[in-house]
Amino acid sequence: MPSLHEVQTGFLSHLMGGNTVSVEAWVLADGLTPAARMQIYRNNLYTSLSEALAAIYPVIQRLVGMDFFRQTARTYIGQQPSRSGNLHDFGQAFAIFLEHQPYLHELPYLPDVARLEWAWHKSYHAAESTPLDLGTLASVPAKNYESIRFLLAPSARLVQSAYPVLRIWLVNQDDYIGDPAVHLDQGANRLLVIRQGTEVQLQELGEGEFLWLEDLAQGQTLGDSLLRCGSAEPGFDLQTALHKHVHQGTLTEIQT
Repeated sequence: MPSLHEVQTGFLSHLMGGNTVSVEAWVLADGLTPAARMQIYRNNLYTSLSEALAAIYPVIQRLVGMDFFRQTARTYIGQQPSRSGNLHDFGQAFAIFLEHQPYLHELPYLPDVARLEWAWHKSYHAAESTPLDLGTLASVPAKNYESIRFLLAPSARLVQSAYPVLRIWLVNQDDYIGDPAVHLDQGANRLLVIRQGTEVQLQELGEGEFLWLEDLAQGQTLGDSLLRCGSAEPGFDLQTALHKHVHQGTLTEIQT
């Protein structure tokens, strides 16, 4: 008799298109052949995962069309099966997958749109957090400022693209009213995706502000991050950025 692990592994392999001979031997017919029963399971798996991807990436689906999206999703599922019991975790690698699809090279902005949609999805489902207290920041001795490290809110995500992905995202929302035209030469986007209450906001950032938050998210000290930000954007105003991101809850904790 096979072990439980062997049954589970064989069952999953079958669902994802692997060798099914031994698995079908473990399935009772009871009115349907084992192959027919397993096909029902496979169809349900691909349908549920495809629907999960469509819920996370509605703009991608709108851009390529429903039928094309379903076909692409099916290929993705076969290559990147879900490894979590939570469907909210499925689809993280979709942007990288899109980058490697030769039939999508005429839509070079598509992977970055997917990154923005994944950031929106993760921000929406992120844990709650408490904004940093300005009093806590004020209590840090001035001599320690350069060594401060900030923690960003769980819902804060940074997205950068050479394409106007914010415009692409906006004109493909169901409630959008206005000119739908998008010009790919409109310029790059540097975005902060963050949840305020129950609403996810997409905020455009300057180069210095983006690099500053990116460094903080990677655990850089305030002093080290300012060197890079000042080089990229000499006019970067740290005081304004600090006030803004403390007030709106982007920053939640300091470490000295």
